[in-house]
Amino acid sequence: MQYKDFKDGIRLSRLGLGNMRLPVIDGDQGKIDYEKAQAIVDACYEGGVNYFDTAFNYHNGTSEIFVGKALSKYPRDSYYVATKYNYMANPDPVDEFTKQLEKLQMDHVDFYLLHGLRDEMIDTMVNIGAIDYFKKQKAEGKIRYFGFSYHGTVAGLERLLTLNDWDFVQIQLNYYDWFLETAKAQYDLLTEHNIPVVVMEPAHGGMLANLSEPAAEKVRAVSPDGSLASFAMRFVQSLPNVQVVLSGMSELSQVLDNVKTFSDAVPFSEEECKAAEETAKTQKETVTLPCTACHYCCPDCPKQLDIPELLSAYNAFRIGGPFSLMRLLQLPEEKQPGACIGCGSCTRHCPQEIDVPSAMKEMAEILEKMKNR
Repeated sequence: MQYKDFKDGIRLSRLGLGNMRLPVIDGDQGKIDYEKAQAIVDACYEGGVNYFDTAFNYHNGTSEIFVGKALSKYPRDSYYVATKYNYMANPDPVDEFTKQLEKLQMDHVDFYLLHGLRDEMIDTMVNIGAIDYFKKQKAEGKIRYFGFSYHGTVAGLERLLTLNDWDFVQIQLNYYDWFLETAKAQYDLLTEHNIPVVVMEPAHGGMLANLSEPAAEKVRAVSPDGSLASFAMRFVQSLPNVQVVLSGMSELSQVLDNVKTFSDAVPFSEEECKAAEETAKTQKETVTLPCTACHYCCPDCPKQLDIPELLSAYNAFRIGGPFSLMRLLQLPEEKQPGACIGCGSCTRHCPQEIDVPSAMKEMAEILEKMKNR
């Protein structure tokens, strides 16, 4: 296992275990399969992993309980635990942090984060005193290092950096987001401020480990012996300001592959970097709808839906998963995908002949499940 110096003599494994996608029983996210999940933790620990990440709301609030129990068999000074304050789960930071220490059965947390911040949440964190409260916990020794995980704009990130002397920041970083989204700009900003980066979603929620065939061919051409997941991990691993790369491993085979990748630490070549950029572009072309936002579909829509905007959300979902559709729930119901009556007028007017009703139906079904959770 490769390690990297952090602060105060601490050396962190380059690979960290994210405890958000542990094996569960009968598909129930709140029922972790302790036997299988413990085997994953043990394999990571034995493979040299010493950074274990969880959060208050993972696995319906049971992940922290599991992590505390799973790691209790090992010396407390041989590993580092990261967990997070989630405002949406509990707006009271005092109550949430107290419960977290109880669930973990620990007297301190090594790495503590404000969870999943976006631009619109920054003022809330300030107004409720969350930053000041957790700084106090750090001063009292209940938190060793304080940071945040982020899903917002570069401008929002820049503002956050002025609010505290952060020890680390966790961002979504992978070669797709590096070349086609804002991951590079966020990484460069944090590097400029000398803030270590912890990486989440190095395989973009599994997408880069399950590429479309045209995209996968580009990876195999330059890296025929490694897995698609390994290729994605090596890209992130090669960035000098990346401290830890988190992977949500739910099978032992994934642990073995990742441990090998982070033990061998094969440098990412210039040829592979070019292939990664082409792979990202090909993946986007093959899994998203070719909407050009020409709006030819809109005038005759009987429900007057903003079809290009809804298809933009659909494409974000195809790349980033169902979470990307949550913003549509803020629209009036008569403007959401479920309002589509499937008349097909849009498709008849579409220069790309996109099957819009099918996309609307798929989104509507996902959003309905979200509403009923």
